[in-house]
Amino acid sequence: MTADKTTRQVSLPLSKAVEISYRNMRVRFGRTLITAGGIVLGIAFLMYVVSSQQILQSLLENGSEELIATLAIPDEEAKSQQVWLITLSLLVAAVAISNAMLMSVTERYREIGTMKCLGALDNFVVKMFLMESAFQGLVGSVIGCVLGLIMGMLFAIVKYGGAVFEHLPVAGLLVYSGLALGAGLVISVISAIYPTYIAAKMVPADALRSEI
Repeated sequence: MTADKTTRQVSLPLSKAVEISYRNMRVRFGRTLITAGGIVLGIAFLMYVVSSQQILQSLLENGSEELIATLAIPDEEAKSQQVWLITLSLLVAAVAISNAMLMSVTERYREIGTMKCLGALDNFVVKMFLMESAFQGLVGSVIGCVLGLIMGMLFAIVKYGGAVFEHLPVAGLLVYSGLALGAGLVISVISAIYPTYIAAKMVPADALRSEI
C-alpha cells in the first residue's frame, strides 16, 4: 500500500504550525525579505499618497487664507492616476507573494510529504502556509506604513513648512494606517491561497519521490 493510504492522520496544535512557520522563515530569511519587500513597497506608496492627501485636506480646512492660496490642489485626473498607480503596485505585490509562496512549496516537497506521512492533516498544512504568508504581510505592511507616513510628511514639510505640524490630521492618519495594515494582510493571505491549496493536496508518496 502507498504511504498516503496507511498514514494515520492526527490533529496537530496551532502552536506547532506557528513554530514550523517561524522556523521556515528563519531558514529562508532571504526569500522572506523579498516576499515582504513587495508588500513594503506597495503599502508605502499607498500610505505616501493617502498621507499627502490627508495633510493637504487638513491644511485646506484649517489653514490661513495666505497658506490656502499657495496650495496646489490636484485635479480629478491626477487623483485617478494615483488610484491606478496604487492598484497596480498592490497587484504587483500580490503576484510577487504568490510566486514566492509557490517557490517555497516547490522547495519543501519532501518536508510536506514527510509531515503528511507522519499524520499531519491538510488543514495543518494550510494553517502553516497561511500563517507564514500573513506574518510576512503584517511585517511588510507595518514597515510600509511607517515609510509611507515618513515620506508623506517629509514632502509635505518641504512644500508647506511648519504649518503641517500645526494642522496634522493625526486621527485620519491613524485610521488610514489601520486600513493599510489590513489591506496588506488581506492581500498577503489571498495571494497565498493557491500555493497553499497545492501544498495541502499534495500526495505524500509523490512528494517523497520528488528529487527537488
